[in-house]
Amino acid sequence: MTVERYIHVIAGFFIMASLALGVEQSPLFVNPWFLAFTAFVGLNLFQFGFSNMCPMGYILRKLGVPDNKPVEHQALATASESV
Repeated sequence: MTVERYIHVIAGFFIMASLALGVEQSPLFVNPWFLAFTAFVGLNLFQFGFSNMCPMGYILRKLGVPDNKPVEHQALATASESV
């Protein structure tokens, strides 16, 4: 998986978890302030769409997760590395 796919998966997980913990009708309800975390994740995704800058992306890159590359660039990179 790539950085962008991990960002979508992690953001989706955090949104679903914070909704489960923040909505009063949920059996996992803890406190309505968990909905503020949902808003934070949504705001971060919104600004990521405009600036392409995401703190989670920086963390994932430091951990060695590869960036998105078009398929033809991956094939060229693999071919040049094998030479």
